[in-house]
Amino acid sequence: MKPILHLSETLIQIKVPLPFPLRWVNSYVIRSRSGWTLIDPGLRTPEAEELWNRAMKELDLPLSALDSIVLTHHHPDHYGLSGWFQERSGAQVHISQTGKEQVRALWGEGETMSATLLELFRKHGMEGETLALMTEHMSGFLPQLSPQPELTVIDTERHFPLGDRPYRPFVTPGHAAGHVCFLDEERSELFCGDHVLPQITPNVSYIPGFDDNPLHSYLQSLEEVGRLKVDMAYPGHRDPFRTFAQRTAEIIGHHEERLAAMEDRLDEPRTSYTVCRAFFGDRLSIHQLRFALSETIAHLLYLREEGRIRELERDGVVYYAK
Repeated sequence: MKPILHLSETLIQIKVPLPFPLRWVNSYVIRSRSGWTLIDPGLRTPEAEELWNRAMKELDLPLSALDSIVLTHHHPDHYGLSGWFQERSGAQVHISQTGKEQVRALWGEGETMSATLLELFRKHGMEGETLALMTEHMSGFLPQLSPQPELTVIDTERHFPLGDRPYRPFVTPGHAAGHVCFLDEERSELFCGDHVLPQITPNVSYIPGFDDNPLHSYLQSLEEVGRLKVDMAYPGHRDPFRTFAQRTAEIIGHHEERLAAMEDRLDEPRTSYTVCRAFFGDRLSIHQLRFALSETIAHLLYLREEGRIRELERDGVVYYAK
């Protein structure tokens, strides 16, 4: 894998390594007259730091010329290195208001979200050794997000500069609350983060305390951005692609099929965890299981809100049935 790709005179794709099956996350460097802008710097790992130090040297990107760091969303694989860059450069880190609130809830001082998520998983059928492994997993992210940056909120009602060009921000919830895509309307180019990905389907997770129906929000925002004129999309994973409208329709179709299949499974009461294992199998890592279960819950909540299934509770555990 070639980690540094020159996409144009001013745009560079950096494939920052990840210790997950996704393998890498895309960071984008935009050169400008005053310096450079960095979109989604990646997860903080020794391998990622090594790549960035090499890339900055090879590309002649001095930290003193880093104008701004822009986040499409708050997930660790996009957000993790932002404080590392800010500490060394003094550049502002920009994120949506909801994204900032998510950072505070998940990784702020005295955060309680880890305990809240573990209770959610227990309530939806996870138990025993698996729950113990998940508890250990949830505490392992903080070093990959440190130091925490000071965050500046993006005004999503106004055009936002990326390099020397104005981009129109679009709030696109679903994969992450507060996710933002950035459209160059003149060139029809979109930085789409993880909202729309080629080849793979973005995870849509339920996180307590934010969006009560994230899959509904996701499908709605997919329909909205699918109507935009986009000739080239720059995603957070895999490679830039031109079939943006087609891809949004494919993802919507995938979720409609998955919803119908899950509904068919509920001829008798089942927990989200049981449904998750039926669809995603028993060979998931604990990292993958976290997202698979959260996505299963999001689908079942959608079906419940649509009146297609009902929710039951027995001995503190939630079940779903038709």
